Amino acid sequence: MISRKYLYLIALAREKHFGRAAAACHVSPSTLSSAIRDLETELGVAVVERGKQFAGLTAEGRSVVEYAQRMAASAEGLKQELSSLRDGLTGRLRLGVIPTALTVVAALTASFARRHARVTAEVLSLTTDEILARLRRFELDAGIVYVESAQAAGLSIVPIWRERHVLLTAANGRFAGREAVSWAEAATASLCLLTPDMQNRKTIDAVFAGVGANVTPMLETNSIISILAHVGSGHWSSIVPRSVLEQVGTPPGVIAIELVEPAVDWATGLVTLAREPQAPMVASLVAEARELAEAFEKPA
Repeated sequence: MISRKYLYLIALAREKHFGRAAAACHVSPSTLSSAIRDLETELGVAVVERGKQFAGLTAEGRSVVEYAQRMAASAEGLKQELSSLRDGLTGRLRLGVIPTALTVVAALTASFARRHARVTAEVLSLTTDEILARLRRFELDAGIVYVESAQAAGLSIVPIWRERHVLLTAANGRFAGREAVSWAEAATASLCLLTPDMQNRKTIDAVFAGVGANVTPMLETNSIISILAHVGSGHWSSIVPRSVLEQVGTPPGVIAIELVEPAVDWATGLVTLAREPQAPMVASLVAEARELAEAFEKPA
């Protein structure tokens, strides 16, 4: 449905190495290199910067890759459409998720799996920037991000849930017995936070800046599980979505305290490329996300 030469070029653009791209395509490096040269001859342009090693794509090459990615995505969508007419939806769902949503996203993947039992799923923990970049390269079907992060042209976002963050701290620490803590007070704790490249951290930093607090975390990590483990040691405090604790539990000896002044909540949703028609896999996931959003909105 799409020439292998274009698939080889997509792999080369992704791997940025002839050997790795060839391995990903299950061919020899010489076969891949020969196919790329054939493609250049066919198109009449150089697509790869020449050198002993891969040095990048030419401007024309980048345009060809973008076109090839769209062709490959359309071909995959057609295969899904034909398969769904015959046997129901099949294939592999590729979902990128920001770390703070890795636990609650199970509600979406589980409901999708129950409806589409023949689909396998791959859930990757990625930063917002990585999710959006991989979406645009058609390496993901969808992503879970903060709604405010997906307002760019070419993207479609379905808000699913809203949540507040809490201060996670030692039960016998300085905030013991408190029902609420202000953001300004939280800024004075020995904080363990996500790394600055994470959207959650950027949002937390913005709230601190809004209350005039200059925060220097004592420990940074790109893993929510690592945050829970470090806070559980009793030495650090952190700020995490309440949904994380609802899914995996609060570590022993730790309490979760409401953050106020200001009271801030975040909207998280499913982001996809704004394409018509959508591939059946994506359309089915969007429909599932909308149903889940309605369920979250209903009073308990």
